Amino acid sequence: MTSVEAARVLAAEPRLGRTRLVLVDGPSGAGKTFHAARLAEALGARSVSVVHTDDLLDGWDDQFTYWPRLERQVLTPIRFGAPGGYHPYDWHLRRFGTEWITVWPAEIVIVEGVGSARAEGRPLASLTVYVDAPAEVRRARSVLRDGPAMQPVLRQWRRREAIHFAADGTAALADLRIDGAG
Repeated sequence: MTSVEAARVLAAEPRLGRTRLVLVDGPSGAGKTFHAARLAEALGARSVSVVHTDDLLDGWDDQFTYWPRLERQVLTPIRFGAPGGYHPYDWHLRRFGTEWITVWPAEIVIVEGVGSARAEGRPLASLTVYVDAPAEVRRARSVLRDGPAMQPVLRQWRRREAIHFAADGTAALADLRIDGAG
């Protein structure tokens, strides 16, 4: 699907200044990060930047309130042809780090993460993608990725994302739905 998806991205009009913004959303463990990397690869020699919303969260309780930070620090500068950037969150130290990640105003910017294809982002996006997988696959990936000790926090995370997706209608309003189970 990524070659078809890449063609669709390239055929779309830029909506973020001269940049085509692709928003890759879906529940935790669905395969968003993997899919975004495959899409960037499928776009080949094109100028592509990838932003992971996990880097923009201010801890576990900032699951959906990161959007103003993303818009202010990354999307608005890119809209005007300037580089954006951010200090990524350090999940071990539980604070934003000192490293600065520059996001260049590329031909294509892919933002992946839970809540990225929300209502506020859709008007800016040239393409929105919703990646999903069965709950048991997502939970198994979570245990492998995050460990058993993190599962109580992630159960709460999954409950909040389910509420968000239902209220926002993200899956139904996405341009493409991708099966991330494979």
